Amino acid sequence: MNEQPKKLRDLVGRDFPEIAGMMEGPAGDLDVTGVSSDSRKIRPGMLFAALAGSKADGSSYVGDAAARGAVAAIAAHSADAGIPVLAVSDPRRLLALTAARFYGAQPETMVAVTGTAGKTSVASFTRQIWAFAGHAAAQIGTTGVVSPTRNDYGSLTTPDPVELQKLLAELAAEGVTHAAMEASSHGLDQSRLDGVRLAAAGFTNLGRDHMDYHPTVESYMAAKMRLFDTLMPKGSPAVIFADDAWSQEAIRVAAASGLDVRTVGRKGDYLSLKRVEHFRHKQTAEIHVGSEIFEVDIPLAGDFQVANALVAAGLAMSTGVAAATAMAALEKLVGASGRLELVGQTKEGALAYVDYAHKPDALENVLASVRPFTTGRVVVVFGCGGDRDKGKRPIMGEVATRLADVVIVTDDNPRSEVPEVIRSEIMAAAPGAIEIGDRAQAIRAAAMMLHAGDTLIVAGKGHEEGQTIGSTVLPFSDHVEVRKALEELGS
Repeated sequence: MNEQPKKLRDLVGRDFPEIAGMMEGPAGDLDVTGVSSDSRKIRPGMLFAALAGSKADGSSYVGDAAARGAVAAIAAHSADAGIPVLAVSDPRRLLALTAARFYGAQPETMVAVTGTAGKTSVASFTRQIWAFAGHAAAQIGTTGVVSPTRNDYGSLTTPDPVELQKLLAELAAEGVTHAAMEASSHGLDQSRLDGVRLAAAGFTNLGRDHMDYHPTVESYMAAKMRLFDTLMPKGSPAVIFADDAWSQEAIRVAAASGLDVRTVGRKGDYLSLKRVEHFRHKQTAEIHVGSEIFEVDIPLAGDFQVANALVAAGLAMSTGVAAATAMAALEKLVGASGRLELVGQTKEGALAYVDYAHKPDALENVLASVRPFTTGRVVVVFGCGGDRDKGKRPIMGEVATRLADVVIVTDDNPRSEVPEVIRSEIMAAAPGAIEIGDRAQAIRAAAMMLHAGDTLIVAGKGHEEGQTIGSTVLPFSDHVEVRKALEELGS
């Protein structure tokens, strides 16, 4: 991985005409040894990016960065700090592009997927299809980084641009040629993916999420669509799930941006889903690819996993994988951690799943997905996180009571909020629901209720291995607690 010093003018490039004059002078000759937007990480020779955040404005730290040895700074406004300050209209974009030039190398074939739900599964499935086709492949997203040599747990859907570019260079250095990454609305809105050289991009769906960040659903969608209208080179493939309420808008944006639109799903024309049969541990799908017809056994439960598999296959095929190879790979898929993941079953055969669903559409999808193979009752345990969109709480309460037979409302990650208040806001729209604040006790109570033919869904935390209460993250795993509860039952 190349972290040799580079000239400031070579890092900044020609993206911002307002600083072109500065780069012609002595400032352009400065050697830069690293890049950071955290003044505490600045070491002599580094470039500091002063970004406006939700809690602090980075421009107030330019002086501190200079004192620590920064040779220059990127900011929204000029400042007298004793070092050159590159004042540009979009400091976040310049930081991302600069980081990409500093680290240089990336896997040759990069794809990104956006949407409210399914990003982790699509990134994982795309990596698996590439690997099946013989490529050294990686994925980056909510569950961390997976490559042929690493499986690192993570927490950010789309990493900070400097960390992201460093990671891409590391993956390229280890021989990874293909990488799939998740593109969150925050990451896109904050230009974290600018500088990633994308070969194709995908869209899954849009539902209510992040309303504490985006003022409207329309602005949320617009942030997602930055992947298509700003980051993708013209003529590149845009793989779009065709059956969502927001699919037509995604198609419109992609087409208007000059992309090669490839739709998948029941309404899809690139990969057309004609029939699906649901079973407990798999689904049989009839998929048409042009004049070819494939009958594929996808070893995962849930309609939404078929949708995710189609987007992933579309991305893999759009980056050179043959249709027959992609379809064969779908039969070998392993679900992403915490995505309708079968954790165990009782001795009577009741199934227990863990799922990451923490927003209304996702909860609705997962509950609807298990109904076809549940001969008994659907039991759900869920809560809502604190310091996040409060408006979704009653919506999720309504969804749960409408689609499940037994509802247990518990704590998720209450963070700085009072857990009882969060639960009461869910319970207000969940008549007949049972309230058990302690999540481990709630899971145990749900397991004790299970009979033959029942299905248990523990929703909200998925792959997470901690419970955030106040500012403290306590060890907690839904997987572990479900297994414990099943062991108590003698399963």
